[in-house]
Amino acid sequence: MVGDELDDRPGKVPLTARLMLHDSLTARRAAGIIAAFTVGITVAGGFLERFLDHAEYPTIGRGLWFALQTVTTVGYGDVTPRDSVGRFIAAVVMLSGIGFLAVITASVTASLVESSRRRFTAQSEADDSRQLNEISERLARIEAALEQPGQGRSPDGAR
Repeated sequence: MVGDELDDRPGKVPLTARLMLHDSLTARRAAGIIAAFTVGITVAGGFLERFLDHAEYPTIGRGLWFALQTVTTVGYGDVTPRDSVGRFIAAVVMLSGIGFLAVITASVTASLVESSRRRFTAQSEADDSRQLNEISERLARIEAALEQPGQGRSPDGAR
Protein backbone atom coordinates (compact mmCIF):
# COMPACT_ATOMS: atom_id res chain seq x y z
CA MET A 1 0.00 0.00 0.00
CA VAL A 2 2.66 2.52 0.98
CA GLY A 3 4.77 1.67 -2.10
CA ASP A 4 1.74 2.16 -4.37
CA GLU A 5 1.10 5.63 -2.94
CA LEU A 6 4.67 6.70 -3.65
CA ASP A 7 4.45 5.52 -7.26
CA ASP A 8 1.40 7.74 -7.92
CA ARG A 9 3.19 10.95 -6.91
CA PRO A 10 5.02 12.87 -9.61
CA GLY A 11 8.83 12.83 -9.51
CA LYS A 12 10.62 15.68 -7.80
CA VAL A 13 11.59 18.42 -10.25
CA PRO A 14 14.94 20.13 -9.57
CA LEU A 15 14.79 23.70 -8.28
CA THR A 16 16.61 25.15 -11.29
CA ALA A 17 14.15 23.52 -13.69
CA ARG A 18 11.20 24.84 -11.70
CA LEU A 19 12.62 28.37 -11.68
CA MET A 20 13.42 28.31 -15.38
CA LEU A 21 10.07 26.84 -16.40
CA HIS A 22 7.92 28.92 -14.01
CA ASP A 23 7.45 31.63 -16.62
CA SER A 24 7.69 31.28 -20.35
CA LEU A 25 11.21 31.61 -21.66
CA THR A 26 11.63 34.94 -23.39
CA ALA A 27 14.69 36.33 -25.11
CA ARG A 28 15.33 38.57 -22.10
CA ARG A 29 15.07 35.68 -19.61
CA ALA A 30 17.34 33.51 -21.77
CA ALA A 31 19.93 36.29 -21.91
CA GLY A 32 19.74 36.68 -18.12
CA ILE A 33 20.19 32.95 -17.56
CA ILE A 34 23.14 32.78 -19.96
CA ALA A 35 24.70 35.90 -18.39
CA ALA A 36 24.45 34.38 -14.91
CA PHE A 37 25.87 31.11 -16.20
CA THR A 38 28.76 32.96 -17.88
CA VAL A 39 29.59 34.94 -14.74
CA GLY A 40 29.48 31.73 -12.70
CA ILE A 41 31.77 29.90 -15.13
CA THR A 42 34.17 32.87 -15.21
CA VAL A 43 34.44 33.14 -11.43
CA ALA A 44 34.72 29.36 -11.03
CA GLY A 45 37.40 29.27 -13.75
CA GLY A 46 39.40 31.95 -11.94
CA PHE A 47 39.24 30.08 -8.64
CA LEU A 48 40.02 26.73 -10.26
CA GLU A 49 43.06 28.16 -12.03
CA ARG A 50 44.35 29.46 -8.69
CA PHE A 51 43.80 26.20 -6.81
CA LEU A 52 44.96 23.83 -9.57
CA ASP A 53 48.01 25.81 -10.78
CA HIS A 54 49.65 27.51 -7.77
CA ALA A 55 52.86 28.32 -9.62
CA GLU A 56 51.28 30.22 -12.53
CA TYR A 57 48.45 31.81 -10.48
CA PRO A 58 49.78 32.65 -7.00
CA THR A 59 46.69 34.74 -6.05
CA ILE A 60 42.98 34.44 -6.61
CA GLY A 61 43.07 37.90 -8.20
CA ARG A 62 45.48 36.67 -10.86
CA GLY A 63 43.25 33.66 -11.56
CA LEU A 64 40.20 35.90 -11.86
CA TRP A 65 42.13 38.30 -14.11
CA PHE A 66 43.00 35.38 -16.38
CA ALA A 67 39.36 34.22 -16.45
CA LEU A 68 38.12 37.73 -17.26
CA GLN A 69 40.61 38.09 -20.12
CA THR A 70 39.64 34.68 -21.41
CA VAL A 71 35.85 35.09 -21.26
CA THR A 72 36.07 38.41 -23.08
CA THR A 73 38.43 36.80 -25.63
CA VAL A 74 40.93 39.64 -25.09
CA GLY A 75 43.81 37.43 -23.99
CA TYR A 76 46.58 39.94 -23.30
CA GLY A 77 49.02 37.06 -22.85
CA ASP A 78 50.37 38.25 -19.50
CA VAL A 79 48.88 35.17 -17.80
CA THR A 80 48.47 31.91 -19.67
CA PRO A 81 47.96 28.38 -18.40
CA ARG A 82 50.77 25.92 -19.03
CA ASP A 83 49.16 22.76 -17.66
CA SER A 84 46.56 20.70 -19.52
CA VAL A 85 44.05 21.22 -16.72
CA GLY A 86 44.49 25.00 -16.98
CA ARG A 87 44.06 24.91 -20.71
CA PHE A 88 40.89 22.84 -20.35
CA ILE A 89 39.50 25.40 -17.89
CA ALA A 90 40.47 28.16 -20.33
CA ALA A 91 38.61 26.37 -23.14
CA VAL A 92 35.45 26.08 -21.02
CA VAL A 93 35.66 29.77 -20.06
CA MET A 94 36.24 30.78 -23.70
CA LEU A 95 33.29 28.72 -24.94
CA SER A 96 30.99 30.19 -22.31
CA GLY A 97 32.08 33.71 -23.36
CA ILE A 98 31.48 32.95 -27.03
CA GLY A 99 28.11 31.39 -26.18
CA PHE A 100 27.20 34.47 -24.16
CA LEU A 101 27.95 36.77 -27.09
CA ALA A 102 25.93 34.55 -29.42
CA VAL A 103 22.91 34.51 -27.09
CA ILE A 104 23.04 38.26 -26.51
CA THR A 105 23.19 38.83 -30.28
CA ALA A 106 20.28 36.46 -30.83
CA SER A 107 18.30 38.08 -28.02
CA VAL A 108 18.71 41.57 -29.45
CA THR A 109 17.84 40.31 -32.93
CA ALA A 110 14.75 38.49 -31.65
CA SER A 111 13.46 41.58 -29.87
CA LEU A 112 14.02 43.74 -32.96
CA VAL A 113 12.21 41.22 -35.16
CA GLU A 114 9.33 40.94 -32.66
CA SER A 115 9.01 44.72 -32.47
CA SER A 116 8.95 44.97 -36.25
CA ARG A 117 6.37 42.18 -36.47
CA ARG A 118 4.10 43.95 -33.97
CA ARG A 119 4.29 47.22 -35.91
CA PHE A 120 3.59 45.46 -39.19
CA THR A 121 0.66 43.52 -37.71
CA ALA A 122 -0.88 46.67 -36.21
CA GLN A 123 -0.48 48.54 -39.51
CA SER A 124 -1.85 45.59 -41.48
CA GLU A 125 -4.90 45.32 -39.19
CA ALA A 126 -5.57 49.04 -39.56
CA ASP A 127 -5.33 48.77 -43.37
CA ASP A 128 -7.65 45.75 -43.38
CA SER A 129 -10.18 47.56 -41.18
CA ARG A 130 -10.09 50.64 -43.43
CA GLN A 131 -10.62 48.52 -46.55
CA LEU A 132 -13.53 46.63 -44.94
CA ASN A 133 -15.17 49.94 -43.99
CA GLU A 134 -14.82 51.21 -47.57
CA ILE A 135 -16.32 47.97 -48.94
CA SER A 136 -19.20 48.13 -46.44
CA GLU A 137 -19.98 51.75 -47.38
CA ARG A 138 -19.86 50.90 -51.08
CA LEU A 139 -22.12 47.89 -50.59
CA ALA A 140 -24.59 50.03 -48.62
CA ARG A 141 -24.69 52.56 -51.49
CA ILE A 142 -25.28 49.78 -54.04
CA GLU A 143 -28.09 48.25 -51.94
CA ALA A 144 -29.71 51.65 -51.46
CA ALA A 145 -29.58 52.28 -55.21
CA LEU A 146 -31.16 48.90 -55.95
CA GLU A 147 -33.99 49.51 -53.48
CA GLN A 148 -35.09 52.76 -55.13
CA PRO A 149 -37.93 52.23 -57.67
CA GLY A 150 -37.01 52.79 -61.27
CA GLN A 151 -33.25 52.77 -60.65
CA GLY A 152 -31.23 50.36 -62.69
CA ARG A 153 -34.15 49.35 -64.96
CA SER A 154 -34.87 50.12 -68.59
CA PRO A 155 -38.16 51.89 -69.53
CA ASP A 156 -39.76 48.57 -70.57
CA GLY A 157 -39.08 47.05 -67.11
CA ALA A 158 -36.24 44.75 -68.15
CA ARG A 159 -32.84 44.99 -66.56
